[in-house]
Amino acid sequence: WDWDHWSSEQEVLVNIGNHFDLASSIFVAPRKGIYSFSFHVVKVYNRQTIQVSLMQNGYPVISAFAGDQDVTREAASNGVLLHMEREDKVHLKLERGNLMGGWKYSTFSGFLVFPL
Repeated sequence: WDWDHWSSEQEVLVNIGNHFDLASSIFVAPRKGIYSFSFHVVKVYNRQTIQVSLMQNGYPVISAFAGDQDVTREAASNGVLLHMEREDKVHLKLERGNLMGGWKYSTFSGFLVFPL
């Protein structure tokens, strides 16, 4: 994660191997392989669009957008399979907009699908 607005209420539900660092919000690949990542974020009703990108080694891979101005809350989700080398890094970055309650209503998941 790349936080401008970090919520003190986020928590890690499962972190086998401790390869996700809560302090930096970065996942570091423990080995070369194909990994699956998905995220779900909620924006506040504020008539602005949000854009969240999944970053791999500092570069955007996929993004999700939410921008409907006529709803109270709106969610944006996306997912991807990535080929990663050992010690590659993945995090989310809020490119624009504001999320509902910071990141506490958002989820980020990842796991190794196939080792190479």
